[in-house]
Amino acid sequence: MGSSFDAAAISLRLALMGYGSDASGASTDAGTRLITPILDKHRELSRRLGPSLSPIGARIETFLDDYFEGTDWDCKLPARTLVLDQEGLARAMSLPKGGDYFASEQLSSYRLANGVLHNPANDRRTTKGVFHIAEGGLPIEDDKIAVDRDVAARIFAAAMQPPEDSLLLPYTAEAEEQAHVWVSLLMRPVVVPEVPGFTPERTMEIRFFAPATLMANIDFVAGIFGNGGDPFLPDNDAALDPETWTGHSGAVILAPHLTRLKKKDLGLPHYDDATARQRRDGQYWIDEDEFYNNGSAFKLCVRDERGVIVTVIADNYFGYCKKEVKAQISYATNLMGLVEEEHAGGALAFPRYNLGQTYATKPDTPQQFADVVDRDPGKWDVQTGGYAVHREIEDVILVPAGAEFSLRDGSVTWGDGAGRVALRANNTYVTPDGYQIELLHLAADGAQWTLVGTSQHPTEAHKPATVSGGGKSEISKNITDAFVTGSAYVEDFTADLAQVAGIVERDFSNRFVDDTVDHRPLLSDERSMGSVIKLLTPSSDFTDEYNGWLEAIPNHVKELVFVVKRFYRPEWGTDWASHFSVPKINGRA
Repeated sequence: MGSSFDAAAISLRLALMGYGSDASGASTDAGTRLITPILDKHRELSRRLGPSLSPIGARIETFLDDYFEGTDWDCKLPARTLVLDQEGLARAMSLPKGGDYFASEQLSSYRLANGVLHNPANDRRTTKGVFHIAEGGLPIEDDKIAVDRDVAARIFAAAMQPPEDSLLLPYTAEAEEQAHVWVSLLMRPVVVPEVPGFTPERTMEIRFFAPATLMANIDFVAGIFGNGGDPFLPDNDAALDPETWTGHSGAVILAPHLTRLKKKDLGLPHYDDATARQRRDGQYWIDEDEFYNNGSAFKLCVRDERGVIVTVIADNYFGYCKKEVKAQISYATNLMGLVEEEHAGGALAFPRYNLGQTYATKPDTPQQFADVVDRDPGKWDVQTGGYAVHREIEDVILVPAGAEFSLRDGSVTWGDGAGRVALRANNTYVTPDGYQIELLHLAADGAQWTLVGTSQHPTEAHKPATVSGGGKSEISKNITDAFVTGSAYVEDFTADLAQVAGIVERDFSNRFVDDTVDHRPLLSDERSMGSVIKLLTPSSDFTDEYNGWLEAIPNHVKELVFVVKRFYRPEWGTDWASHFSVPKINGRA
């Protein structure tokens, strides 16, 4: 919306609530004369009929009345709110009319050349002690704080009674007549994406309430989840369109003032009368002046299997607002079933291996070079010598099964040397079974190169149900991020190298529990670096005697074995030890 339209739209809505002499926002006397009688009539009708709830408001309030039945609950949702029913209203009203700055105890807002900057006083990143759930509904996870139903009712009641100064509407902060109101936003976040021919898009309904000073928070969530329009209009009543409604309703109420509530006043027990879980969760008092949750931010949620969830947030941290809406979406998916949570995700993890300086691929693969070319003849240009170049991705080269890679002479050969192609860092070499080999820099030393193989068989790492912080990004990260690189240290080079020699010369063929036989020497080109690491790692596949021998090898000696394997060259034969030495440190070798 343009600025002039914003001003008129805001003035009209304030006038409907009885604020502002320039209520219509009209720029002419004719406009004022036209609109004023209509506004007067609307206000009089509202006065006679009394405050009324929107359909979603009625559903939420009915749920709260039933949930807290038997307690001293006697409160209602804010019935008279400034409804943000058009996109852009929240941002326009987060600053004074004609002003560029607004500050309160909770946040500061600034007008910039490219928009509005909201800067909360507290930017929390922790979730410790934040999640509180009222008893009496669905089971409460052990890592959440369980709150007695009577205590929860008193906290919710207090949330509906914010301090008067927190209700100040920033848009009127510099006006002669200031407005003190609740603001509200209807959202319809998607729970079931549309799948043509299978299911229509289905949404839940969420009503967001906040004291007007926190207009910036409404602006924030509206920018993410959208504006569902005026909740009083039938067109926006989810219950009248059941095919696109999941049947779930939610509400979020911002109430930063709740951090000043005292435990004793809320009815929490004294420590001596508290249960074991109440003591663990801090749901007790010793000093009469103790603040609830030690005066820190928290979220208190009530929900059950009926599909209604309501949360009060004792803070205005933007992250809590966003994550609470996402949590309510997840609640809807769990009750509905056959729907993945908003935080579902995963990755295809392709194992990669450091192959060292030489590597021989398998000759007996299920499909051979000719099979791959014949299947997609339009994608490969077969070259003289028996290899092929991909026509669309020129740095992808198909080599025959059994190809041998050598970093030492910079070549890929096959057929006992009859076929040959240069080994280059900018190419990816693919075998007929899909295994990929590349020449890459070592992460620890950019001056060194190694062959890296990528398996054609990925692991599907999928998390169908998790919340923010559940580890989705971790399963998609490169495992080498967890590697620590550096120099190898030895205690006594001569003695340690003697132990390495004993390991290198050992016969490993009898290490398996079953009849498996493996005669490959440790330094053989037929054994990769990854194979050596597995060789020296205890396993249930190995005999107890062999595992005991492995456990007795000092870690720094194993590390030295890996160094020898990494740099070993076949032409050294058995005289590999003479090619290794150590520098002096503090005058000692």
